[in-house]
Amino acid sequence: MSAIPRPPLPYDPRHEYEEEGEQDTKAQLLQTLHGISSTTYQDSGHATRSVHAKSHGLLRGQFQVFDNLAPELAQGLFARPGSYPVVMRISTIPGDILDDNVSVPRGMAVKVVGVPGTQLSTLDSEDNEDSTASAPAATQDFVLVNGPVFQAPTAKKFLGSLKLLASTTDKAPRLKQALSTVLQGAEKALEAVGGESTLLKGMGGHPETNVLGESYFSQVPILYGAYMAKVQLVPVSPELAALKDAPVDLDGKPNGLREAVTAFFSGHTAIWEVRVQLCRDIDTMPLEDASVEWKQEDSPFLPVARITAPPQAGWNEALSRAIDDGMSFTPWHGILEHRPLGSIMRVRKAAYAMSSRFRFERTGIDVREPRGVEDLPVV
Repeated sequence: MSAIPRPPLPYDPRHEYEEEGEQDTKAQLLQTLHGISSTTYQDSGHATRSVHAKSHGLLRGQFQVFDNLAPELAQGLFARPGSYPVVMRISTIPGDILDDNVSVPRGMAVKVVGVPGTQLSTLDSEDNEDSTASAPAATQDFVLVNGPVFQAPTAKKFLGSLKLLASTTDKAPRLKQALSTVLQGAEKALEAVGGESTLLKGMGGHPETNVLGESYFSQVPILYGAYMAKVQLVPVSPELAALKDAPVDLDGKPNGLREAVTAFFSGHTAIWEVRVQLCRDIDTMPLEDASVEWKQEDSPFLPVARITAPPQAGWNEALSRAIDDGMSFTPWHGILEHRPLGSIMRVRKAAYAMSSRFRFERTGIDVREPRGVEDLPVV
């Protein structure tokens, strides 16, 4: 018989504390990300994101908050039952557009539209790319990756990893493909004996599997009303769940992941479950060390909502212009009850805004958060 989890721990400002040299880390992070964007823009003539530049799926759906949630789960966006339009962007992490044979971790960005509540952007215009908007935003973004923990414990360590990534931007794409093949073999051998390496996956050793079969995690915590939590997105419809670890043939298919997404949505509906993991012990579930996994046996992920995406295009050039070029996704688009927590989140606030400004200044597209379904692209 499993033990009853501890009650969730209320948020206390003392659980957050600034890392030594955090402001300098923030400045260097901005410089590094700007360098990635500048390099890719000079080479391609098109301004893309500093990271997660390549999209594989661009989707519309409906976000349904469950009713009868327990009081500790009925917080913020999830305080009451409701249905909201949602935009989803599936991507991979590099800042340059690579052949899908360079297999790296995947991301899922989710934008919920029409969310009631006080927006973070109205409280602080610093680093806010939408600060000139005539009407307040009404969105809640969740920026997720297909692994439970962040690659670095703190902002300073994250900067070091990012500088390494920046040094390889737009360098030797054929060599990257060859290296990725070797690393995939090493990761496959490790997984065959029950292991796994975040480092190998991050360097190009991620298995060549379908992006739709992945579970995605916030990795770093957010405020969850009175509490603190991490977020998970899990495929639950049978056709979607069947794609877990499903191989994708990427031989000679530089956009094979995108092709797999469009093939699925040509005839299937996808359903994901949104789950949250509440912090129940600040010592074992810290806010300021993003590399620590919050153990599910101590605090399980609990369902709070469902996302349903019907058959649709999945990806095309028009959607790419509307979503890749015309939207930004950041954990700092959201309501006060879901404010991002920890040093990783704090320094990324300015980084997301800088990346958006860089793109929009060069594309000529003015950033505006969607206020309703009428602002969303047709799929």
